Amino acid sequence: MPVAIVAFYAGLNALIMLVLAVLVTRQRVLTDTMIGAGERPQMQLAIRAHGNSAENTPIILLLMLLLALTGVAALWLHGLGIALTVGRVLHAWGLSHDPGRSFGRFSGMFLTWGVMIAALALCIVVGARSL
Repeated sequence: MPVAIVAFYAGLNALIMLVLAVLVTRQRVLTDTMIGAGERPQMQLAIRAHGNSAENTPIILLLMLLLALTGVAALWLHGLGIALTVGRVLHAWGLSHDPGRSFGRFSGMFLTWGVMIAALALCIVVGARSL
């Protein structure tokens, strides 16, 4: 079932987002920062790691769901889901360890944007065929 494949990757990526949210809360407690990030770099990193995931993951999962509903092969869905999940983990790891340039940040965003481009292109092609 193609929708179940997307559900699996949605669950994994929701777990990643939950961990990132917990890390933000942890930093809030450790730095006594109740709102915003203040001047605390670790707080800012935790917020951005979570925020970046929240900015990119939902649209990609929506595109994947639309592809599943239009009958795209399971192999495509798994490829997109694996790349998305690996990309999100790499990005979060990279950003939480180094605010500057890092392998994790670069490769994570490269994978994430690659998945977004592939998924949106597939949606356009599949949609255009049915017009």
